[in-house]
Amino acid sequence: QVQLVESGGGLVQAGGSLRLSCATSGLTVSRNNMGWFRQAPGKEREFVAAITRGVSTTRYADSVKGRFTISRDNARNTANLQMNSLKPEDTAVYYCAADPFGVVGGTSKEKYPYWGQGTQVTVSS
Repeated sequence: QVQLVESGGGLVQAGGSLRLSCATSGLTVSRNNMGWFRQAPGKEREFVAAITRGVSTTRYADSVKGRFTISRDNARNTANLQMNSLKPEDTAVYYCAADPFGVVGGTSKEKYPYWGQGTQVTVSS
């Protein structure tokens, strides 16, 4: 049974940093495309970042490029999202997702069959 559990969310002031972690069981992160998505109140879930399985190719939403970094720790079987220079508009529930089938880490949430329960990130101005 595949399980993804996010942690590391919280309340931070604008300009601050947070590091999200996605602990996994039932899958191997190095063999999965791993993605991070977020959903703000009243908005659709949107792509944030992805890392492609087997390699370290990454892709980011324009809104977070240069501020967020996605990574994978194969030894701990986790996926991580380092978030720097946080802005109030980054406030959302952040979700980790896994895709064992795609060739590359995709930006579409429909490509990911496995999801965590989410962790709240709140950035105050």
